[in-house]
Amino acid sequence: MAAPSNCPCCGSVKLAKLGEDVTETLEVIPRQWKVIQTVREKFTCRECEKITQPPAPFHVTPRGFAGPNLLAMILFEKFGQHQPLNRQSERYAREGIDLSLSTLADQVGACAAALKPLHALIEAHVLAAERLHGDDTTVPILAKGKTDTGRIWTYIRDDRPFGGQSPPAALYYASRDRRQEHPERHLKSFTGILQADAYGGYNPLFKVDRDPVPLTQALCWAHSRRKFFVLADIASNAKRGRNAAAVSPIALEAVRRIDALFDIERDANGLSANERLQRRQKDSRPLVDELQTWLRSERTKLSRSSPVTEPIDYMLKRWDGFTAFLSDGRVCLTNNAAERALRGFARQKIVALRRLRSWCRSRRLYGDADRERQAQ
Repeated sequence: MAAPSNCPCCGSVKLAKLGEDVTETLEVIPRQWKVIQTVREKFTCRECEKITQPPAPFHVTPRGFAGPNLLAMILFEKFGQHQPLNRQSERYAREGIDLSLSTLADQVGACAAALKPLHALIEAHVLAAERLHGDDTTVPILAKGKTDTGRIWTYIRDDRPFGGQSPPAALYYASRDRRQEHPERHLKSFTGILQADAYGGYNPLFKVDRDPVPLTQALCWAHSRRKFFVLADIASNAKRGRNAAAVSPIALEAVRRIDALFDIERDANGLSANERLQRRQKDSRPLVDELQTWLRSERTKLSRSSPVTEPIDYMLKRWDGFTAFLSDGRVCLTNNAAERALRGFARQKIVALRRLRSWCRSRRLYGDADRERQAQ
């Protein structure tokens, strides 16, 4: 603001600056749209009659009209902010820009084709890893007259936990179902360690006759801990009131023992593979051996109907996969890296379900209004 030229009290012009106060106001500058016209003059030669003209400006998509910033915004809104193309089209229309749903869909498809070489480079980098995290999640897929449930598969390369210098990367695939042929095709050229859950579709990858070589299986301790934690969650049971189930002391003890392993892993995170292995042999192996002995002992005392038998059997039947981290410092204790990579798709499903629920409510209200109108 302009400084005063005289004293507002006596009118004197003898003012001396004492200091200043700064007031900050957060404001936004609305988005602006513009059409860039590139004029390319044509010239003809009077001697040879050939026509000369500068080349057309580069577009990301063949015969495209959208600039790279606009395409990046459309893709980020769809895949990063989970905004469907129809909502984007409506928002652009309110800003005076006519971009139909079919036009936006064509641009997304063209961008996917343009980015395919980049996906191939990411694929080569990820599948060259010594160890991968793998997981999948459901995703709604539009079909004729209905919505099918498809799958998104992810494979994560992250060598930072054992001191690796290679940059981390995530690789994604989509499929219409969860048949085992998909991970077999995805990991056809991969040879190394696969950290995943106990999904049976991965089993052919671990067979001794696999070509070129069988993968090494490493299971997730966080997944097994979750099964015990459900039976030992005192806080959640307290919220259920009269419907609360009895807290299992065996599950509570199992969670305590597994948490002790996680405490050791936090201190070993970031060390080299050899250092991590030495630390595990010294501190983790005695705890794991004690846990196995304790689980076998407790299992013999339980009936088949006891809910805690399921998580115990889940671990004991797959003990080699759970203890793979004791013989290789590259193996992580959990598969959380893959689960974090799929978190965005889970959030997208929640948003889609909320919108579907809202749409169903609106249809129900309209239906009631129509029935009232017919009754009158």
